[in-house]
Amino acid sequence: MIPDTMNAMVLTAHGDLDVYEWHTDWPVPKPESREVLIEVKATGMNNTDVNTRSGWYSKAVEDATTGGAFETVGEEDPSWGGAPITFPRIQGADVCGIVVAVGPDADATLIGKRVITDNWLRDWSDPMDRNKTGYFGSEADGGFAQYTKIDERNVGVIDNDMTDAELATFSCSYSTAEGMLVRADVGAGDTVLVTGASGGVGGALVQLAKRRGATVVALASEAKHADVAKCGPDAILPRAPANLKSALREAIGRDTVDVVADIVGGPYFGTVIDALARGGRYTCSGAIAGPIVSLDLRTFYLRDLTFTGSTVVPPHVFRDLVGYINRGEVKPMLAATYPLKDLKTAQQVFIDKVHTGNIVVVP
Repeated sequence: MIPDTMNAMVLTAHGDLDVYEWHTDWPVPKPESREVLIEVKATGMNNTDVNTRSGWYSKAVEDATTGGAFETVGEEDPSWGGAPITFPRIQGADVCGIVVAVGPDADATLIGKRVITDNWLRDWSDPMDRNKTGYFGSEADGGFAQYTKIDERNVGVIDNDMTDAELATFSCSYSTAEGMLVRADVGAGDTVLVTGASGGVGGALVQLAKRRGATVVALASEAKHADVAKCGPDAILPRAPANLKSALREAIGRDTVDVVADIVGGPYFGTVIDALARGGRYTCSGAIAGPIVSLDLRTFYLRDLTFTGSTVVPPHVFRDLVGYINRGEVKPMLAATYPLKDLKTAQQVFIDKVHTGNIVVVP
């Protein structure tokens, strides 16, 4: 029996953690057309939850992602897509759960299946048009609740013995990472430098680049090296070596890399760019240490570098990821699990970045 109401953590405005409200009587969504209703078992936390809440995506903000409220947030561009989101909003993109009902035009055989969500909401008549996309938990309610709904084309059926919490670590982080590697055309023979390797996307980058046959050098704080090593990098260096080229030479026998996969940005940006070999590629999907950086354009063009931003991923990325998961080709990096009611505490722990991997909430 599906209830009429549910528990939900609801975002009411841009601001600090106090803009979240806990509700025990929020309406359970009703699946329409090709939508499925999912009973949420676990939902992963991501930087986009923090950035959307705080309004960090606004170009009026130039600071690092502290997780706190900002004094000035542009009214017209505080979300990843450059347009305001509507409140109240239930965040949470990385859902693992059981399909319990379907809309009138959806596949009824999905009922009872354990699924994870593809978070890119598309116009399915034109799925490659990035201008027609939204994000689950941003432009539509997500999984910080007992139930959520999404288009049937946005779920992947899981067939393995991982726990629900482990499965909730994959979708956002690993799709983001795979999208970056697709954009940078990473393959066997490449040497890839991964910044922020102790985070969810960073750990995914290490695993997925290794899966492609690349040599991987991870940057992470030394206290987290043992955990990062579980992802299988070829070398692990401190988060920001004073002499990166020297550290690379000692670790892998060369002082340049073919690809930088960056989710950090900030003041170390110029250093990692200087470590790119001629013809190298830089791909970015985050700037947690600060979005405003300095670039010497002579380095960019004289060394024939290619820069790619990566946000909206092609539809095949999620389908590929589900295959990797079901075949055991990637592993979860679950740092901690919290009750959904304690989301504020869990998000503060996430912001503090003492953990390695992903934090998950369960309803």
